[in-house]
Amino acid sequence: MRESAEKRQARIAELVRVRGVARITDLADELGVSVVTVRRDVEDLARRGEVRRGHGVARSLRPVPEESLAGGDAVAMIVPERNTYLTEAVQGAREAAEKAGLRLELHIAADDGGAEREAVRQALDGGARGLLLSPHWRTRAEEMDADHAWLAALEVPVVLVERRPARTSAIYPLDSVRSDHAYGVHLALEHLAGLGHRRIVLAARDDSPTARVIRDEFAGQTAARGLAAGCRTILSSRTAGPDPSAADPRSADLVEAVRKTGATAVLIHSDMDALVLVQRLQAAGIEVPGRCSVVAYNDVVADMGPVPLTAVAPPKAELGRIGFGLLLRRLGAAREGLRPGATRHVELLPSLVIRESTGTRATR
Repeated sequence: MRESAEKRQARIAELVRVRGVARITDLADELGVSVVTVRRDVEDLARRGEVRRGHGVARSLRPVPEESLAGGDAVAMIVPERNTYLTEAVQGAREAAEKAGLRLELHIAADDGGAEREAVRQALDGGARGLLLSPHWRTRAEEMDADHAWLAALEVPVVLVERRPARTSAIYPLDSVRSDHAYGVHLALEHLAGLGHRRIVLAARDDSPTARVIRDEFAGQTAARGLAAGCRTILSSRTAGPDPSAADPRSADLVEAVRKTGATAVLIHSDMDALVLVQRLQAAGIEVPGRCSVVAYNDVVADMGPVPLTAVAPPKAELGRIGFGLLLRRLGAAREGLRPGATRHVELLPSLVIRESTGTRATR
């Protein structure tokens, strides 16, 4: 016979009283009911003043140390799906977490609307004590204009990885760590200009904050160098725009763009797109680097093509390690009941790895 809600809630209240803190998921397993049912029971108990409700946990009314949380040695990292760029950042964060005696749980946020919010909810329901978060922000509107108040209101520490919102955003006061992609574009252009290249095509994505910085900086920096007239920007693939399901008028064939502009060099974001586009250039008789030099952006698999690609290499693993360090600082302050100090926005400089795909400008 199914247990009544009254008896079930009484059992929950007793378990929480004995343990001090109990995870919602653990209570659901023990009672043989759904997480949703236990969450509602805890809300009822909290309204009656029998327990205190936290993110993913129920707490006793008597003070208990954070260390008493069963399974509370976990933090969560939430990244967009199909994002190989952040794989090294995840690994860096995991290594740092293991050294600190914590477990890093990875949650993948789908491209669907609201997926990141749902991933955060699941992580907190699972008892995560803090979050490392890389929102997708596929469009500029998602990055700049969306309501981020729900994220700012979370009761656990949150650190943004490879993201920094606008100063007007509710989450600008969160700790963050990101690469200085403006400097990455500078490294690529400085290298190509030093080899004599004056006509350069940027084939870039336009579906993330990183991609938008690269596009904006390429336009600004080529103009500052007096090269804008000979440079052009196109999408790096049909699905590289904010809406991968729709035809984008900015889509163009790289071979055609190189021939039309007389370009002798190409900067391509990202690596996977670069490998494909280099193959197209060579199939069209445009030798790399003999006729056209290529710099890839990301350096995840840039060295694995038939022609190892010169690449801008953001410090991906370091992003994860430093992001976790910022989170650990917040967790330690919360455990000791101390103020964590000023918010930190950390910016890391990419490097340039020179390989076989770049050379001096060919005379024509």
